[in-house]
Amino acid sequence: MSVRKRAWVTRHGEARESWIVDYSDQQGRHIHTFARKKDADEYHDRVRVDVRAGVHTSSKATVAGAGKRWIESCKAHGLEASSVESYEQHLNDHILPYLGTVKLSQLTVPVVRNFMDRLRADGRSPAMVKRVVGDLGSILADAQERGDVAQNVVRSLSRRKKRREAERRQKGKLKVGVHIPTPAEIKAIVAHLQQGRWRPLLLTAIFAGLRSSEIRGLRWEDADLKRAELHVRQRADKFKTIGKPKSAAGERSIPMPPILVNALREWKLACPKSELGLVFPTGAGGVEYHSNIVTRGLAPVQEAASVVTKGGKAKYTGLHALRHFYASWCINRKEDGGLGLPLKIVQVRLGHSSIQMTADVYGHLFPSGDNGAELAAAQKALLG
Repeated sequence: MSVRKRAWVTRHGEARESWIVDYSDQQGRHIHTFARKKDADEYHDRVRVDVRAGVHTSSKATVAGAGKRWIESCKAHGLEASSVESYEQHLNDHILPYLGTVKLSQLTVPVVRNFMDRLRADGRSPAMVKRVVGDLGSILADAQERGDVAQNVVRSLSRRKKRREAERRQKGKLKVGVHIPTPAEIKAIVAHLQQGRWRPLLLTAIFAGLRSSEIRGLRWEDADLKRAELHVRQRADKFKTIGKPKSAAGERSIPMPPILVNALREWKLACPKSELGLVFPTGAGGVEYHSNIVTRGLAPVQEAASVVTKGGKAKYTGLHALRHFYASWCINRKEDGGLGLPLKIVQVRLGHSSIQMTADVYGHLFPSGDNGAELAAAQKALLG
């Protein structure tokens, strides 16, 4: 890097001079001209520090341009259409209106914090703000790999990640009777399940813990009724496209209790024909919509079983509530009507990518093992 003086004479004989800052970064060589040496020196000193720290870039790329290239990259890498649609919605509805014209080089931690504050002030939920900022971080990571920006300022916010996650776990624990149906509620729901397609489908959610996408993509060839096992090998996204499970851990085998095996045997005789071989197809044999399962299956049976809110509407609005119950059923002690499984087995049954994920979501449901009776028994065994 250097600062040098340039002098010349105009065609009218006037003497002129300027000061040039000459430097190189990951984009190549650059020259900036200043009228005053003081300004050139200040720029030179600032850029020299940034170049050495690896945080300088001369790219003029904007957030809008970087976002467009990121979406194209997502499509090129074969991401699910539903994921790309979600990313595009976040970009167009939440990022571009605030930051679209901002140059990547102008993004700083304070700018991102102000962006987050504006999202909240304009009515975005904390969960939405988190997802949008996460997408902004992905846009910057893609731009960083292209050399359009030197640092990912969103990642600089991660210093408080552990504290925020701890706060989330304390405030956002799943509660039985609020997010997770109680055993009594499940008993009432099962008792009111009528013969037909919704009975075996909802029993699969309750007693196998499959995700909605996994239920919608389940094939008869993956339902081993003789061995009482379900094999999760594919799923159906919101666009009814069949694909692989969410992660490698999502491909798994799950044992079935007799009530589910019997329900599937009965349903197999009445199941509509499906070229895809689906267990729960539409009447025409295609992939069922998640919304239909909820509005035509889950909600009516809750209302029939009086599992409702004070306003008389279905208490649990999503199929994932039944998956939460399955997790709690796996965890609960045998004397309480559960399976009493260890954490690792619960992770495998749920198809979580890591045991940490299972612990974060359901760890508080495991018996503490230190209630009064157990403590007294342990003391007696130790001291006599």
